[in-house]
Amino acid sequence: RFAIREGGHTVGAGVVTKIIE
Repeated sequence: RFAIREGGHTVGAGVVTKIIE
């Protein structure tokens, strides 16, 4: 599972990232 900045879900990190499982 990794996250990429594509404008998707907001992670606790405070950045808008898209979570790919």
